[in-house]
Amino acid sequence: MLEYVWLIPLFPFIGFLINGLLGRRVGKGVVGIVGPAAIGLSFLTSILIFFELIHKPPAERVFEKVIFDWIVSGSFQTVIGYQIDPLSILMALVVTGVSFFIHIYSVGYMHDDPGFTRFFTYLNLFVFMMLNLILANNFLLMFVGWEGVGLCSYLLIGFWYEKDSAANAGKKAFIVNRVGDFGFILGMFLLFTHVGTLDFTDAFANAAKLDTTTATAIALLFFVGACGKSAQIPLYVWLPDAMEGPTPVSSLIHAATMVTAGVYMVARCSVIYNMAPIAMAVVAIVGCGTAIFTASIGFCQYDIKKILAYSTISQLGYMFLAVGVGAYAAGIFHLMTHAFFKGLLFLGAGSVMHAMSGELDIRKMGALRTKIPITFGTFFIATLAIAGIPGLSGFFSKDEILWMAFSSGRGHFLLWVVAAVAAGMTAFYMFRALFMTFFGESRVDHHVAHHVHESPKVMTVPLMVLAFLSIVGGYVGVPHVLGGANHIHEFLAPVVGGGAEPAKAHAAFSLISEAWAAGGGAGGHSATLEVFLMAVSVIIALIGIGIAYFLYLKNPALPKMLAEKWKGLYQLVSNKYYVDELYQFLFVNSLKKLGMGLWKGFDELVIDGTVNGIAYLVGGLSGVMRKMQTGLVQNYAFSIVLGGLILVIYYIMRGFF
Repeated sequence: MLEYVWLIPLFPFIGFLINGLLGRRVGKGVVGIVGPAAIGLSFLTSILIFFELIHKPPAERVFEKVIFDWIVSGSFQTVIGYQIDPLSILMALVVTGVSFFIHIYSVGYMHDDPGFTRFFTYLNLFVFMMLNLILANNFLLMFVGWEGVGLCSYLLIGFWYEKDSAANAGKKAFIVNRVGDFGFILGMFLLFTHVGTLDFTDAFANAAKLDTTTATAIALLFFVGACGKSAQIPLYVWLPDAMEGPTPVSSLIHAATMVTAGVYMVARCSVIYNMAPIAMAVVAIVGCGTAIFTASIGFCQYDIKKILAYSTISQLGYMFLAVGVGAYAAGIFHLMTHAFFKGLLFLGAGSVMHAMSGELDIRKMGALRTKIPITFGTFFIATLAIAGIPGLSGFFSKDEILWMAFSSGRGHFLLWVVAAVAAGMTAFYMFRALFMTFFGESRVDHHVAHHVHESPKVMTVPLMVLAFLSIVGGYVGVPHVLGGANHIHEFLAPVVGGGAEPAKAHAAFSLISEAWAAGGGAGGHSATLEVFLMAVSVIIALIGIGIAYFLYLKNPALPKMLAEKWKGLYQLVSNKYYVDELYQFLFVNSLKKLGMGLWKGFDELVIDGTVNGIAYLVGGLSGVMRKMQTGLVQNYAFSIVLGGLILVIYYIMRGFF
């Protein structure tokens, strides 16, 4: 089955072609089947390949399939080829699985939209590009997928291009990502210059040729690209505005495609990052800073989708913190669990919008839990998961990252403190959104209230499936208590085994048994510390939930009073620290002025002036010369005689001298 890895990206591409070329002829019914079915077939193929892969010995879990030679120019050679290994197949399962349920949900959500066919065409293309990114066996093909998801995000964020806000959001996403992509390109150039190949296997095998400085430069340049795609400081500003696109697009971007690309790329390049400790420190610090900074912005947002957007940026910060301290498997583990509950949160938000006639402001909601019970129940599960409540998927991956931030050789106590506080902040603003949307008194407009209803099954069934995964998805990273082996770490070891992965099992389970077995020895102390830190992080999350309960259920008038009391701080946070305005002043306006200056000062004066000046000169000369063309024979005869006399005089004078 490994030989058929090319089928995974092929099915979405076929769906893209059918819907794109024939969609208007065959109608919505066929498009609504082809779009999800194409992703479903990719998901099925990924499952079959996964089960074949896990039955192989760990040393044999890397397989490459070359489709054809792509570029051959001198010493530079690259192919269209795909690589199956534990990292790529795990990503393929996440991408195709979550995307499949998003596609099904979209059939109901977009049913009445006039752009239904165009939407599924773009959606299939998006998944195709993401699958090329994660399955590629070389950097150049990865970059094609990298740019492809950027193009598709532009098309889908600006899907309702009739609205200026949507069109501008699409352009913003595209331009900000080009800034990051410039770093990625430079990183590829530098890597090829020193190792002579862009093939993953050969490049990583020859990575020993790189000195520390070069490896650091390559790693940092790649991370610039990752900051753009995965919305990290300072290139995070496009992602909140991306909420202008249809809600299934938001779910797809945040859960299965696009923003996960940067984390995947860093994990894929773990060999290079392990050689560049400074670069890894930068990754960890930026990730940690992004996690707490954007979590604070979520405190004062009222657009339900933008709250989720800032939570995505914050959670991506956790993933970069993990890979930055060498815990690559922990970062990918959190990427997987996050796909479940964040996809569910966005689809749940879409279901709320469906019930509320498109309303996004949580101040205009309230008391919806009895009117849309399935949406409420699934949204509640996802909120518990992202808050890191024990027993749900987010708890296991978050706890692993916090422990590695504290204990690994590349971690630091301050990283743990900031990340733990960010976890409490996440619990606060997510339960703030939950309480304001589903609890308390109804603030729904009376014109909307009588239309509130639960979404159809085509939308609620994907919610229930993702809710189930949000509960059980984290248990794949939990070891057997007796065996003590972490399944995620073991599975990913052939690809990312060189990092700072813990040799011990998960804090919440096997380390308890380890402490018991150690009987108070050194191992017991380590286990006790880890369990203690886990308990502290859970308590911090519960404190965040408690504060949200106190402010938005017990004393709903108190937040407004506090906002008036600390008006300056409230304005600062609610306006997102004026980062967009700062960027507008420093970059957008200045570049506009530069462009206007080049247009008026250089293009018009120099370029146009030169061209027009030559035209005027030729015109003036021709104006003089044309007067010599009188059309009178005697004038032409006189000119010939005069010319002859001049030649005679010239040769006579030449003879004398």
